Amino acid sequence: MAAFRNAISVGKQANTSLFSLPRSLRTTPNHISASNPFLRSAPLPRHQSGLKFSIRSINGTAADPMAPKKENQEPSSQNWEIKMLYDGECPLCMREVNMLRDRNEKYGTIKFVDISSDEYSPEDNQGLDYKTVMGRIHGILSDGTIVKDVEAFRKLYEVVGLGWVYAITKYEPVASIADAVYGVWAKYRLQVTGRPPLEEVLETRRKKKEICEDSKVCKM
Repeated sequence: MAAFRNAISVGKQANTSLFSLPRSLRTTPNHISASNPFLRSAPLPRHQSGLKFSIRSINGTAADPMAPKKENQEPSSQNWEIKMLYDGECPLCMREVNMLRDRNEKYGTIKFVDISSDEYSPEDNQGLDYKTVMGRIHGILSDGTIVKDVEAFRKLYEVVGLGWVYAITKYEPVASIADAVYGVWAKYRLQVTGRPPLEEVLETRRKKKEICEDSKVCKM
């Protein structure tokens, strides 16, 4: 019985000690989590309108998230095996170009050259002028060899692991038939894609070049 009375006395003292704590320690503020009183939810900062924030990359340099990408800018590929001279203003052509670009991210074997760009230079592409490369697809191998028509497609597909697609075009009579079919497409592709004839495209490009040479508009 003495032990029981002692236990009751200790319990009373503990309760008295608990309720004798300062009020600031006995009350739980609303912003303290009930499950974890050590976690306090601080109010979120309010965003002020009119402020602009720069996004910093891992290396600490500032980058503008709204900065536009330069048109006709192609990633450099030092180990390219073939240049693809493509018409960036041809919507159907660009579907295939974009597919090859996706594949090329893994291989890095194709260097893409947009012939519709104002910066296109025949001197940098084995002397192939704009009119010639607009007529048919051309590719340039790393050793300077020029390939065109279906052979160009076959080489392009081979260097990105899709050689099986055009493999059969190596053999006759399939090779001749494939070139003939492509020749028809190349002849009428501008009309099919809703663009003016090649003569008008060439004239428009010539006038644009003259304007650019006489003014600083294109050089800005």
